[in-house]
Amino acid sequence: MSELSDREPLLVFSTSDKGGTGRSVTSCNIAYRLSIQGRNVAYLDFDFGSPTAGALFEIDRMDRGTTEGNGLHRYLTGEKSIPAQYDIRSETKRADLRAPRHPYRLTLFPGDRGGGEFGATPDVVKRCVEILVICKQEFDVTFIDLSAGRSAALELVLSAMAAKPLNDTVARWLVFHRWTRQHILAANGLVHGPNGLLESSAKLGHDTGRLLDSMRYVRTAVPSTSEAQPGGQGSGAQWAWLRKQNEALEDLALANQMGSTSVTLGKTPVEPVLQWREQVILDADVDAKIANRETVKAFADLADELVNDDTWTPEGVF
Repeated sequence: MSELSDREPLLVFSTSDKGGTGRSVTSCNIAYRLSIQGRNVAYLDFDFGSPTAGALFEIDRMDRGTTEGNGLHRYLTGEKSIPAQYDIRSETKRADLRAPRHPYRLTLFPGDRGGGEFGATPDVVKRCVEILVICKQEFDVTFIDLSAGRSAALELVLSAMAAKPLNDTVARWLVFHRWTRQHILAANGLVHGPNGLLESSAKLGHDTGRLLDSMRYVRTAVPSTSEAQPGGQGSGAQWAWLRKQNEALEDLALANQMGSTSVTLGKTPVEPVLQWREQVILDADVDAKIANRETVKAFADLADELVNDDTWTPEGVF
């Protein structure tokens, strides 16, 4: 681990109930921000049906998972004894992402192209425990990007975290949702609904109160309700309507136990670059006036809050 680490290594589980929440692109950007802040970071692509982390980091040969037969799918199902890991800065085609001025590790454990989902059998759970223990030993922060919804990947990591080698690990859960009525309701269902995180974890023997302590929501692509926003368009009546809808969403989030500042890690603004092309937003993109500075600040703030123990009270141990 890096010399700047003064605490236990973190396992960060990124989840969402629906696709299109910005879960993966936001997680990749947070991981990148942590690495340039002086932490060694691993990114495990547990979206087994659609492993596209390679595309987000602009590694063309594994843009839909690795084709070399050594990804996480084949490791977890016992076809390979160790999973492949790739140094993102060495593999990416983006020159600015390869910048040597950021020497801390940013490592991708890709999925296998065409791998698909699979069940959480005892052998699969055992291998999942093993790779998470290895990542705890080698990295300061490990992201586990899960498939959307009540997936086999979610069942797998819940089972792994119940195992003795991991049940005292510092883990944090990020639940991503867009700022819409449907996504708010879906995120609540993922956590509090039938076969959701709380119910499923209780069946496995987890303390659901501790799980809630280790969970925060992330609002993505939140539109501005200010007419003064850069490039803002529309009439005064339109912005008045938007502000009214935003207030209604705030009320809905509160009613669904996900609106208070104590359970919300942060939010990201609407970013035109990400609407056209999901990628890591670099400072060079802002300097070139391609991306908005507010977006980079949002990712940096999320990174800061993720590793800030004061944000997680009581301590997020699960």
